[in-house]
Amino acid sequence: MRFSKDTRPNGVTDSKSAQLLVEALPWIKNITGKTVVIKYGGAAMVDPKLRADVMSDIVLLKTAGVNPVIIHGGGKDISKAMDEAGIPVEFKDGQRVTSDEGMEIVRTILAGKVNQELVRALNEHGNIAVGVSGIDGGVIIAEPASPDLGRVGRIKRINGALLQDLIDADYIPVIASVAIGNDGGYCNVNADVVAGQIAAATGATKILFLTDVDGLYLDFDDKDTLVSQLTLEEARELVEGGTLSSGMIPKLKSCVEALDGGVQSAYIINGTIPHAILLEMLTESGVGTAVYAEVSEGDGAHAPLGNFASKLLENK
Repeated sequence: MRFSKDTRPNGVTDSKSAQLLVEALPWIKNITGKTVVIKYGGAAMVDPKLRADVMSDIVLLKTAGVNPVIIHGGGKDISKAMDEAGIPVEFKDGQRVTSDEGMEIVRTILAGKVNQELVRALNEHGNIAVGVSGIDGGVIIAEPASPDLGRVGRIKRINGALLQDLIDADYIPVIASVAIGNDGGYCNVNADVVAGQIAAATGATKILFLTDVDGLYLDFDDKDTLVSQLTLEEARELVEGGTLSSGMIPKLKSCVEALDGGVQSAYIINGTIPHAILLEMLTESGVGTAVYAEVSEGDGAHAPLGNFASKLLENK
């Protein structure tokens, strides 16, 4: 037997925590039954504690009725493996130059190592995650993007039906950004680009890009230029203007492509902030840069709602 004085030394419950849960309810009601794509990368993937926290947050969203889909890269692990193999690490316009030899390392690291680590971390909470590479079932079909980039691919088609089958079966798809090429070989595809196109193909409501910075800076050297919100048209102008840092261009371009494909909102957030996903999705203030499509509620593509989610929305 345990007494209250031992478990609650102050003699009171934590009402602040309870209030936070109550304030999150409207946000949970708004996203339950809907698909949310999360592009996972940066330090949040490398640090074991951060990775465990992110996986727990994603499981919490799943428990609340959200349908998460995870897209991941693995740039640091790939560069390390290429260094160890004596293969030059080279980037052009923010994309990794990928030789045939380098492609084997990319495929091994992304589909074999990183993907399985993330699936294992999620499945510590139950058998809820399924690892997929773009090769499986032709999830991602690509063609060579440029002779200068080697095996880097440009996406031609996404097999959204296969991913929707996994979502409908209540699994969390964890997708490695490796594609099958139209020549039968493998292609290395930018994970940000993959995330944007999969969000559109699965009828996602939101897409989140976890990165190592606090959001979109108009001038990365000037921290006062951090953008909190912008419209789709403003984002399009920035992409076409060519003034952004090379690492941010694929993310913002993918935001534009996702919103053009029917996704309602996109977010660039700092994955090193504890529980950044929950703060962005379940609070009013958020923690990163939000891009809005400026469509009225009910417009755009949506994943089908479950029965319980439909009941939550009946009196809205």
